[in-house]
Amino acid sequence: MSPAPSLFDPALRRLRRDRAAQSLREADFLLAEVSERLAERLEDVLRGFPRVAILGAWDGTPARILAGRFGIESLIQVESSPLMAARAAEFGPVVVADEEAPPLAEGSFDLILAPLTLHAVNDLPGALTQIRRALKPDGLFLGAMLAGESLHNLRSAFAEAEIQTAGGLSPRVAPFADLRSLGGLLQRAGFALPAADLDRIEASYREPLRLLRDLKAMGESNPLRERRKAFLRRDTLLRALEILALDPPLKIRFDVAFLTGWAPHESQQKPLKPGSAQFRLAEALKTPELPLNDEPEPL
Repeated sequence: MSPAPSLFDPALRRLRRDRAAQSLREADFLLAEVSERLAERLEDVLRGFPRVAILGAWDGTPARILAGRFGIESLIQVESSPLMAARAAEFGPVVVADEEAPPLAEGSFDLILAPLTLHAVNDLPGALTQIRRALKPDGLFLGAMLAGESLHNLRSAFAEAEIQTAGGLSPRVAPFADLRSLGGLLQRAGFALPAADLDRIEASYREPLRLLRDLKAMGESNPLRERRKAFLRRDTLLRALEILALDPPLKIRFDVAFLTGWAPHESQQKPLKPGSAQFRLAEALKTPELPLNDEPEPL
């Protein structure tokens, strides 16, 4: 098999998360909201999760929100940034490791969470497969990642500004996966009952520059390998801010894909084999059934 394309720079992303360890509290609205929504989804599952792993500890926000709930007896956090991990240690043990290749033993966890972690990994299918293997049979995976049209107006503004001021384009905002492909990746990774749904979270900004500061404070600045290495030109930045300010307040959209999958277990529901149905669809719909070689009369 060919290796996964290397779109993202892991070392750069780790460095930016190190820097964000000091600033995340200034712009943690998205992480806090997503962590709360993950917890809400767990409330719908009528069982406990004694052993839990969190891939992407951040500053400990996800672990803090889960504390004392859902029958958790032990919780391990995994975080690629040493400085972020130091902050998360207040809420439980932290392993400093790449979330794309977490050092989790096979069949060890009842629940694995990945809050805003997976949208910047190079090998998403591989990461999902490792997560599934680390779950106990009938263990649950819940993930949340940026997807769809997240930050679409920021992407458009920088594209237009660079064309006008620099005569060309460079990638400024990372591409995000679409929901349909994410559902397929869960199935490909071997999860049972895979599901992917999208929540839209919006934020309003009076000053477009504050958006850029928030993304930096979150550690979500451009992580692409093929980014332009030179510093952002002042005229490009000013033009992009002008475009973003044309229709105040600036409304920024975060499309968050929530991923759900279970480690296979014999107790789970399975689709019926073809031909095993005991009732005909026509009977349920109370409509006449036509043979395949018959055609309905035209209306």
